[in-house]
Amino acid sequence: MRPSFALLRLCRILLAHRLDEPFIPHLPFAVRLLLRLWPRGRRDIADKPFPERLRLALEAAGPIFVKAGQILSTRRDLLSPELADALARLRDQVRPFPGEVAEREVERALGRPIGECFARFEREPLASASIAQVHAATLRGGEEVVVKVLRPGVEAEIARDLGLLRWLAGIVSRRHPRAERIRPLEIWREIATTLENELDLGREGANASALRRHFEGSADLYVPRVYWELSGERVLTLERVRGIPVDDIAALDAAGIDRKKLAAKGVKLFYTQVFRDNFFHADAHPGNIWVDPDSGSEPRFIALDFGIMGSLSEIDRHYLAENFLALFRRDWKRIATLHLEAGWIPPHVREDELEAAVRTVCEPYFTRPLSQISVAEVVAKLFRTAQRFELVLQPQLILLQKTLLNIEGLGRLLDPKIDIWGVAGPVLEGILRERHPLGFALRELGLPQSLWGLPRQLAEAGELIKRLRGGELTVRLSEEDHRRLSERRAGRSAAPLGFLAGLIAAASLLAWSPGPMAWLALGLASLLLLLAWRHS
Repeated sequence: MRPSFALLRLCRILLAHRLDEPFIPHLPFAVRLLLRLWPRGRRDIADKPFPERLRLALEAAGPIFVKAGQILSTRRDLLSPELADALARLRDQVRPFPGEVAEREVERALGRPIGECFARFEREPLASASIAQVHAATLRGGEEVVVKVLRPGVEAEIARDLGLLRWLAGIVSRRHPRAERIRPLEIWREIATTLENELDLGREGANASALRRHFEGSADLYVPRVYWELSGERVLTLERVRGIPVDDIAALDAAGIDRKKLAAKGVKLFYTQVFRDNFFHADAHPGNIWVDPDSGSEPRFIALDFGIMGSLSEIDRHYLAENFLALFRRDWKRIATLHLEAGWIPPHVREDELEAAVRTVCEPYFTRPLSQISVAEVVAKLFRTAQRFELVLQPQLILLQKTLLNIEGLGRLLDPKIDIWGVAGPVLEGILRERHPLGFALRELGLPQSLWGLPRQLAEAGELIKRLRGGELTVRLSEEDHRRLSERRAGRSAAPLGFLAGLIAAASLLAWSPGPMAWLALGLASLLLLLAWRHS
């Protein structure tokens, strides 16, 4: 479908569900007259309340718009209860396709009659979402499973909606004065890649298997087992689990679940998945996150639906972790420095001006109790402020921002007084201490950033050298550069040895508890680093 036709289709859906009514009084007379002449929706739709009409419109619009409604439904702190309840039905109560069609899809995908695959297959779906629906089944050995089946024709629907979004992104890219910083086409590619990955249930099975391995034996998160012999690109068979949706507060209380502990565990799991494993569940709405009803005072989450998982490059993960840590510590100068180092802000921007802007945004928040401060809100406001300094948007961080929004919404739903800062800070510090012990130890001693950043810089230099050797990068030197290098070649021979010795001496700090020996080792490291500098 051509993008212009797709846009016309959306306008027709909007008008058919009378979503224009709240805006009619504010529109020009000619537009209001045109809308009066336009064919209206059925009376049975017009009589429904606005939240229900919005839900039906999103469902009619297609999978991408259903996803948007699912994300919105998690923010009960921002929506009216009626609207949040209506949008919540988009998680697993989208109009189902017939069970007979599901059976045929399973047989076609697995290449054999359904009776050979399962002892029992329930035609009535357990849940129906925008891309797939889930049916209960029993294996011939008696194990209970669920079978996820892609909707017939869903690929064409997503291709249509992505075509529309691509068209709109192209318009923004050509017309918007700050398009090079907004990067609409890169954002579109990130969305398209995510949705196309979600259409491959074999990939989802691999995601589930990897996440299960990361949390094998965990008391905080359970991931169901994948039955690979009954799975493929269009069908996924998983161990059947039972739990309470994380937003069903009444059921959680009735089961004796400690909601305060549950909220804190949810925040910890998010930071652990992102910064320890670099593999996080990026579709964490209540339809996909359950709670083990038998876990009581030591609550355990159950993860479902692994179609959208996120990961980041090592550099992005480093700068994100450092930004979060600086935010938790209220180190506004460090946030400004990191934005410039990461290349998110152009190098001509003055660091002190950026620091002042960050301080202006953040300081007022910290006059309130930490339990009343939204991390997602502060981060969003920081991004808006950074846009004044020519912030280049990072499309690869879209999933992370969406997930942070979801997790914070769920945390505050479970425990309105949760101190997300107090929970997240120690978790992030612990992960960084484990991943980069030398750099973290040097930082905690109050040494200059140029010194405690050396381990990371050395690792980045090693990666750069590897890419140079592999032919991925080339370096061009002018004749003047060659002459200067030749003049300094003899004097540089001692520098690498002194530099390496300095790092080894600094690393020895970790072998002693703080005391005279630690400071002696630090002095030796500083001396060798100075010698390396003087000989370079």
